Amino acid sequence: MNNNRLQSEITAPIFNLTDVFGRQINLEDYKGKKTLIGFYRHAGCPFCNMRVHALTKLYAKKELNNMEMIFFFESKKEIILRSTFHKEVSPVPIISDPENTWYKAYGIEKSGYKSAVSHITTFVQTAIRAGKTGVPMHLMAGDESIKTMPAEFLLDEDLIIRKLHYSERLNSRMLVDEIISFANGKEYDKVI
Repeated sequence: MNNNRLQSEITAPIFNLTDVFGRQINLEDYKGKKTLIGFYRHAGCPFCNMRVHALTKLYAKKELNNMEMIFFFESKKEIILRSTFHKEVSPVPIISDPENTWYKAYGIEKSGYKSAVSHITTFVQTAIRAGKTGVPMHLMAGDESIKTMPAEFLLDEDLIIRKLHYSERLNSRMLVDEIISFANGKEYDKVI
């Protein structure tokens, strides 16, 4: 477990960065809106691209009322923009962070063990689904890390982290129903 993980009920680390589309993305400008910040692996990761695909479909269908999203990838801008898929994610900002500056600020974990278990147990199924969906899947480039574990954060209108999810496996993410409930101002009750 990463001891640098953030906790809920604190203000999210504030960033003011340029996204891969050349837009200035200042987290302070998101005050007054709920926001999902997703930290994903490299631009060719089928686990992460399937997640981005699912979230952008929700966003396009307007199922996330008054909610914005910001995606981080550890790939360089040029690598992200190689694929039509990532270009079509706009208007959602994608921020390139190959130095892992903001990955560290948000306590994103690196675990060779967790990544390996995920690859061994679910990579083939995920790769097949990614291929059928048409999301990109390619080997890492440059200094991208196979060890990076994704994480997602839900911020309220005051940029306070209300919910967070640090993935223990590459296909373990915050539940979509939980995100929709948060976006629509409802309390999510998981039925077991």
